[in-house]
Amino acid sequence: MNNFMVTKRNLVKRQSISLLAAIFVLSLGLSLSGQTPGVVSVIGEVKAIDNTSSQMIVRADSGVLFTVTLSDKTQYLRVAPGETSLAKAAKISLADVGSGDRVLARGRGAADQKTVPALQVVVMSKADLAKKQEQERAEWRRRGVSGIVASLNASTQEITVSSRTMAGAPQAVIIPVTDKVMMRRYPPDTIPKYSDAKPSKFEEVKVGDQLRALGDKTADGTHLTAEEVVFGTFKIAGGTVTTIDAATNQIKINDLQTKKPLTIILKPESVLRRFPEGGMFGGGGGPGAGNGAPGQGQAQGQAQQRPQGAGPGGPQGAGPGRGGMNMADLLERLPIISIKDLKVGDTIIMSSLKGADPTQLTAISLVTGIEPLLAMMQARQQTGGQAGRPQGVDLNGSFGGMFGGIGP
Repeated sequence: MNNFMVTKRNLVKRQSISLLAAIFVLSLGLSLSGQTPGVVSVIGEVKAIDNTSSQMIVRADSGVLFTVTLSDKTQYLRVAPGETSLAKAAKISLADVGSGDRVLARGRGAADQKTVPALQVVVMSKADLAKKQEQERAEWRRRGVSGIVASLNASTQEITVSSRTMAGAPQAVIIPVTDKVMMRRYPPDTIPKYSDAKPSKFEEVKVGDQLRALGDKTADGTHLTAEEVVFGTFKIAGGTVTTIDAATNQIKINDLQTKKPLTIILKPESVLRRFPEGGMFGGGGGPGAGNGAPGQGQAQGQAQQRPQGAGPGGPQGAGPGRGGMNMADLLERLPIISIKDLKVGDTIIMSSLKGADPTQLTAISLVTGIEPLLAMMQARQQTGGQAGRPQGVDLNGSFGGMFGGIGP
C-alpha cells in the first residue's frame, strides 16, 4: 500500500494535532464547496488585531506577514483542532479571535499580494490547540516507546529499539512494520515537528536512528504493534560552554569527543533544561518536585507545559522487571530554562538532527548541569566503575533516544 495514502488516512482517522494537516484538509473542503476564481487563502498565526482599522496581521507559515482586512460582511467560524470540515463550526465574532490563534482567511487577493480582504475567517483557538497537543503528547507517553534503533530484520520487517533506564538496564522492544503502520521521517538539519515529518518506509530506517512508535505493547513490554512510527538521524553532542551570545541565540562549546569548537544554534522551538543540583533524582516525585508543575517553564521565551505519564515499556516508563524509569521520560520532566540561565563553564548535552555543517548544530533539546549523569555513564563504561572527568562517554550510545520527540 502506498505510504502516502496510509499517512493521509491515518492522520484523518486519528485527528492528528498537526494544525497544518488539519487546515490543509479544511481548505480542501472549502475549495470543493464553493471556492471561486480569484479567491485566495492565507493560513497562519494571528500576530495582532487592530479593531480601529478593522485589520488583522497574520504571519503565514512561510513567515510572510499578511494584512487581513475585515468588514461587516466577514464571516467568522471556529473549528476544533482535528476537524476536517465546517460541519461542526461555530459562528463567532471578531471579539472571539485573539493573538496566537491559528486562522485560515479567505478573500479576493489585493494587487500588492500582501493584503487579503477577508470574506471568511476560520479560527482554531490557541487554547484549543494547546489542549489538543497536551492530549496527544499524553497519548504518546502512555502508549509509546522511544529509543535507538538497535537492529533491523529485513526479512521479517522488524525494528528493534533499545533505550536505557536510570538504573542502566537496557530495554529492547521489537516493532513489526506492516503496510498498516504510518511511517514518517524527520528531515535533516531541522527542529523536528511531527507535522513536518515526511512519509517514509522501513527501508529508510538505519541502525542508530532515534525512533518513537505509538501502539499497543504486549504484557511483557517486549513487542509493540505499531500504528505510527516517526524517526530521524539524530546526533547527541556535549561539551563545556565557552561563550554565550544571547543576542544571536548561539552558544559555543568545546566538544567532549572531538575536542574541537562547536557552535550550537538555539531556535524558539529549542527546549533548554537544567539537571537538578546534587545529581541523581531523589524521592518526592522525581525531577521538578517542589517546583510547581514538572516540565512547566519557558522554551526560548515561549510557555510550554510537558505532560507527565507513562513512557516506554509500561507504567512510569518501566517494563515489567526491567529496573526503572526510562531516562527520556525523566529528562523531559526537568525544569525548563532559557539561554539567560546558562553560564560559561557549564557542561551540556544536546540533540540535533544531522545537517550539512558538522561544526554547527541546531539544538532540539539541551540539558545543562549534566556532569553527575555523565560521570555515572562513564563509570559504567569503565572496568571497575571508577569515574574520572566525563570525557570518554559514548554520548549517542548512552543518551540516544532521550531527545527529540513527536511534538509540533
